[in-house]
Amino acid sequence: MAYDSSQIDAFKDVWVFCEQRQGKMMPTTFELVSEGRKLADELGCKLYGILLGDDVDGLAKALGGYGADGVYVYNSPLLKNYTTDGYTKVISEAVQEFKPEVMLFGASNIGRDLAPRCAARLHTGLCADCTHLDIDLDGYINFLRTGSSLDVDNMKFDTRLFDVNTNLKMTRPAFGGHLMATIVCPRFRPAMATVRPGVMQKCPYDEAGAAKVEIMHPAFELAAGDIETEVLDIVKAAKKMVDLIGADVIVSVGRGIAKDIEGGIALATELAELLGGVVGSSRACVDAGWISADHQVGQTGKTVHPRIYIALGISGAIQHKAGMQDSECIIAINKNEAAPIFEIADYGITGDLFKVVPLLIDSIKAAKEIA
Repeated sequence: MAYDSSQIDAFKDVWVFCEQRQGKMMPTTFELVSEGRKLADELGCKLYGILLGDDVDGLAKALGGYGADGVYVYNSPLLKNYTTDGYTKVISEAVQEFKPEVMLFGASNIGRDLAPRCAARLHTGLCADCTHLDIDLDGYINFLRTGSSLDVDNMKFDTRLFDVNTNLKMTRPAFGGHLMATIVCPRFRPAMATVRPGVMQKCPYDEAGAAKVEIMHPAFELAAGDIETEVLDIVKAAKKMVDLIGADVIVSVGRGIAKDIEGGIALATELAELLGGVVGSSRACVDAGWISADHQVGQTGKTVHPRIYIALGISGAIQHKAGMQDSECIIAINKNEAAPIFEIADYGITGDLFKVVPLLIDSIKAAKEIA
């Protein structure tokens, strides 16, 4: 039967694009496989990874340790390095052959290039930059009726919109991060999404799962003429970016540093260095040009889960809290005792950060000297 993305009943299983670079699996892949396992369990189906590269069988086994039932591996010297043409062709043809119901990509530079091209070629929908995924087991009718005040019974619709099928509910920031939109793709499959790195929790590694994962090598065709670009060299960026996602301690600054921007950032930097951490920020500081975008925490920045998160002069807008509320310990310093950040803080200090932080720094230094 010819491929038809609207024949929803023909699609099953959850797929994850397993991104590797130069023979090393990207951490986002393990996060997505862990999340994909949950979705597959809700749907009552299998979870498969799709892995492209050159001689990458050795990477496939580890995916079973995070919940994959199997991995489709496509090996070719032409797939050693990522190319838009080559990867789009192989993945699109694999989807046409095996028909997964859901397909997830990391929202990396590669994922953001690859996913929309695959979606366009497969005539299906894509929700980009998701922060949450869920399965609507009651179907699209329930989603519309409970999600709005529409008079559904008296409105004229194409009835195909209201087939009671399970749908992947994909949540992402919208309107500059001022609200969260939940999106479904009710009429076409696979439902495709790119997911931000660090948003999903990686599950514990299971040796038994790794031992029993099924590794498959489907036949495929790919010629040099299918790829219009050639990778001449791979040069790592010289610019050092702050690693918020991997940090155990983050000290973030907000609007509260406005009266002395340089001084506020300097205090945050000193405190972070004493604790072996890095400096983060709210969106307001980035928008104002006080600090670079790679420091931003929140819905439109990075989602983080450090052991300790210290918020300096951050009021706690919902967009910021969504990006750091799962931190193990949250410490907030703000002169406004009604600041929303205190609602999720484990420890709160009401006061001027320019007075409180120096005292905190001195106390830490003294404690280190005693130790």
